[in-house]
Amino acid sequence: MNFREVLEKHPIFEVIAQCATDLGVDAYVIGGYVRDLILKRPSKDIDVVSVGSGIALAESVAHKLGVQVNVFKNFGTAQLKVEDLEVEFVGARRESYRTESRKPIVEDGTLQDDQNRRDFTINAMGISLHSNTFGELVDPFNGMGDLRKKIIRTPLNPEITFSDDPLRMMRAVRFASQLNFDIDADTFDGLIKTAERIDIISKERINDELNKIILSSVPSYGFKLLHQAGILKRIFPEFVELLGAQYQDGKGHKDNFYHTLQVLDNISKNTDNLWLRWAAIMHDIAKPATKRFDPKVGWTFHGHEDLGARLTPRIFRQMKLPMNENMKFVQKLVRLHLRPIALTKEEVTDSALRRLLFDAGDDLEALMTLCRADITSKNPDKVKKHLTNFDKVEQKLYDLEERDQIRNFQPVISGEVIMKTFGISPSAEVGIIKTAVREAILDGIIPNLYEPAFAFMVEEGKKLGLTPQAVS
Repeated sequence: MNFREVLEKHPIFEVIAQCATDLGVDAYVIGGYVRDLILKRPSKDIDVVSVGSGIALAESVAHKLGVQVNVFKNFGTAQLKVEDLEVEFVGARRESYRTESRKPIVEDGTLQDDQNRRDFTINAMGISLHSNTFGELVDPFNGMGDLRKKIIRTPLNPEITFSDDPLRMMRAVRFASQLNFDIDADTFDGLIKTAERIDIISKERINDELNKIILSSVPSYGFKLLHQAGILKRIFPEFVELLGAQYQDGKGHKDNFYHTLQVLDNISKNTDNLWLRWAAIMHDIAKPATKRFDPKVGWTFHGHEDLGARLTPRIFRQMKLPMNENMKFVQKLVRLHLRPIALTKEEVTDSALRRLLFDAGDDLEALMTLCRADITSKNPDKVKKHLTNFDKVEQKLYDLEERDQIRNFQPVISGEVIMKTFGISPSAEVGIIKTAVREAILDGIIPNLYEPAFAFMVEEGKKLGLTPQAVS
């Protein structure tokens, strides 16, 4: 198979080919760019292997194009940018590994050596940039056949491949999830046998792959593969604890592992926001810890939303996920995820709606997206009924927000006003009065206007034995 016509559409390849000829080396496009070219997927990252110095070839190409080259001598690589393309150059090499490390011993090698060290057959294909064979596919492991069969397979013995570099186990699942491919039976058996080797990989590198799985179109597929291979329990044990449904006195509960995966798939149809997808993953994370059996009502998970919110920072910290506003966003949605759904089961009061608007603030739409995804059942009529009720609640929320502008509101009575009015310093009384004013506004007892709020504040202060210094 020849890709000459495709490569000739991009001048960068002819420049690389010419520079390689000038230097007397062979060069090949290899890896993901070739895979995506065949799959007709867009790709802006080009990996070039030189049977010789990759750095020298990169410098020559950069000089001819008049662009800057970034050289990483310790790794024997160089990188340059041409318009919207990132091109990385490396010399062909062979690698050997020690048991206790995923850092290889690297030596110069042939193209075959370089292809042997690749993780999967679909990533080991190369396209020649030599003048006599320009555009020809070099496919020693039948990666093209695996693409057609939609198979993820290692070029060499999978146990050795995964043991040498255990991150490849995460990559196998990630590619399967992103491309909707199967993992070859022998390759998957290798995953199972070497699963414990994932422990030597840094959590940051694991998260990079896990987040790509989460961002795939049907992320549950990747999670199921990780679980079946025995990897998920090693990298995210709290999630595996959701697994299983328990029955007592003829009463059972849904399997929260598979329910959560369904919620994750549901939400993935409506958002590419990684942290909103993480909120779907975390929303029921505390159910195992809060599970109780009540003979009258069956299984309960009271308070799992609050405990889940408290667990979120700990889980993010131990997984080395970011401890920033993204974590706080997930934590907030975990804490609030039952509130909108609960409003569909009772007569909705303006007070309850105001409190939800106030507590959700700018994240109301994200919360609603999560709650819609959380409505799951094997009975489609039941799902439809709940979504219809949810539509009504959502409309009431937006109607109330338009009328009262309660979302992210700030009470007109501040702590400074309270201290000045009663002639007091910062104290517990200031907080009590301020909270009382806020609650009265949320309950609709008073509007969020200065005069009625001020009068209410004065009365609340009197209950605490405080005397206004001046009423205005």
